[in-house]
Amino acid sequence: MSRPEPSMDAWLKEAKADPRAKECGMLLVHNGIVRVTPKAQVREGVQGLGEVSEIDFSYDAAGVAAAEAEALTWPGVAWVRTWLNEGTLKVGDSIMYVMIGADIRPNCIEALQKLVGKIKTELVTETEHYY
Repeated sequence: MSRPEPSMDAWLKEAKADPRAKECGMLLVHNGIVRVTPKAQVREGVQGLGEVSEIDFSYDAAGVAAAEAEALTWPGVAWVRTWLNEGTLKVGDSIMYVMIGADIRPNCIEALQKLVGKIKTELVTETEHYY
């Protein structure tokens, strides 16, 4: 079961209407999706696992909310929004969306990478299932 995905058009409108929008020179979106190649193969070169058929995905909602709040304290960051899916997800399903608004490109890119990294390494549980 997966959650309905948010509209990036709606998020962009919301971000641009926010009182802090005038501080943002860039908005970046990350859309993580379930891929067929196992994570261990991509990251560590482990072979022989087969192809991913689906993943079981869950997350710490309070931890994600705290991570969003923390991100707003990082250099230049003025706007943050996250959405995480849950349940059993198939290849091609969205795992998460993260949008960051910041003053300049380097701050925006760094913040997006840092927030997505924190979510993926500390706040989610993913179990891959293979064909």
